[in-house]
Amino acid sequence: MRFYCSILVGALLAPLVNCQRSTPSGRPSLPQVYETTITIPLPNEGHLQVHDPNVVLWDNHYYLFKGGVHIPFFKAASMSGPWTPIGTVLGGDSIIHQGNRSRPWAPTTVERNGTFYCYYTLSTSGSRKSAIGVATSTALDGSPWTDHGALIRTGDGPGSEVWPFTVTNAIDASFIRDDETGTAYLNYGSFWHDIWQVALTDDWLSIESPAKPNATQLTFVPDETVRPEEGSWMSHHEGYYYLWFSHGTCCNFEKRGFPHRDQEYSIRVGRSRNVRGPFVDRAGTRLLDGGGTVVYASNHGLVYAPGGLGILPGNSSTPDLLYYHYLNTSIGFQDDQAQLGYNYLKYDQGWPVVLEGIVVQSSAAMMSRLPDMYMTFILGLWMAVLAAL
Repeated sequence: MRFYCSILVGALLAPLVNCQRSTPSGRPSLPQVYETTITIPLPNEGHLQVHDPNVVLWDNHYYLFKGGVHIPFFKAASMSGPWTPIGTVLGGDSIIHQGNRSRPWAPTTVERNGTFYCYYTLSTSGSRKSAIGVATSTALDGSPWTDHGALIRTGDGPGSEVWPFTVTNAIDASFIRDDETGTAYLNYGSFWHDIWQVALTDDWLSIESPAKPNATQLTFVPDETVRPEEGSWMSHHEGYYYLWFSHGTCCNFEKRGFPHRDQEYSIRVGRSRNVRGPFVDRAGTRLLDGGGTVVYASNHGLVYAPGGLGILPGNSSTPDLLYYHYLNTSIGFQDDQAQLGYNYLKYDQGWPVVLEGIVVQSSAAMMSRLPDMYMTFILGLWMAVLAAL
C-alpha cells in the first residue's frame, strides 16, 4: 500500500514542479563584461520579450504589463507562459503632453475592489521632463481604460515647480499601502535625487496636498555625480517593508558601450518596520547613505543587467516571487531583446534570498495540465502493477 501511495503522490506532484535552466547557445566574446559567478541562481524563463515588466495575479491567471506602445498587456496561466496578448491600457497616445506620449515606460498595475489602476511614465532618456500618469479599468479583458492624466510632473508642466518635484525625476512609479493605516503611497524616482515617496489621495488618482506634498526620500547615493538608482518596488513580509530598486546602468549598451563589471543593473534591497523608512541594508547601512543589499545580479556569463523588478506576494503554499527583465548574452543586448525572468524567494533572518529553479504553478495552469497528470498517474500505476507481478 505504501508503494502504491508513493506512485500516486509522485504522479500527482511531478507536473506541478518544473525546474528550468537556461543553456547558452553561444556567447559574445566580451569577457570583461560578464559576471561568471555561479553563486546566483539562473532565472526561471518567462518566455516573453519584455522591458520593465509588471505582473498582477488575478482570477488564477497572471497578467503582465510592459513598457511599450500604449502599454501592452498579456495573460497566462503560468509565469512561464505561454502569454496571450490581451490589448493595451491606453487606446491611443496619453492625454499628458509630456515625453513620449505613445510609448509609456514602466507600468505598475494594482487592484482595489474590482478596479485596476495602472500608473505609467512619460519621459525621454536622460531628461527630468517627465510625468507619471494613471489609467483605470474594471476589467482585464481588453476593454477600454480611462486615462486620468498626470499625478506628478517634473522638469516642466503644472506642479513641477513644487518641491520635491523641483529636484526629482517623475518616472518608475510603484505602489504600496501602509499595512496598519491603509494609506496609499506612490514610490518613484531615478538618478538625480534618486527614489522618493509621496502620499496618495483616498481615490488613488492624485497625490495628497499637491501644493505641499507629504514626501519623503527613500534612497540616495551621496558624494557621487551620477546616482544610478531607479525602478523601485516595495513589498511587505512579516512586519517589514522591503524597498527594492535597480542600481546601475540599464540600457542601450550597444550604443553607449558597456560599463565596468558590476556597474550594470543589479537588484538591491533594504528594509524598515515603517513604510516611510528609514531603510537599511543587511549590513546596517542606510539606503540614504548609498546602502543596498544585492539580491540578484549578472551571473553565469548568461544573465546580464537584471532589473525593472517587481514582487508577487506568496501565501501559505507559495513563496514570494521576484520577477524582472534581463539580457540573455546568447540572444543580444538591444533593449527590445530583454527577457522575462523570475525566481522564488526565501527569507534568511528576515532577508530575501533568491531560490534556485522551482516553479509553482497557478491552479489554472494545473487544471490545464490535468490530462497529462492523469496519464502520468495511469502509467505509474500500470508500471507498479507490472512490477508487482
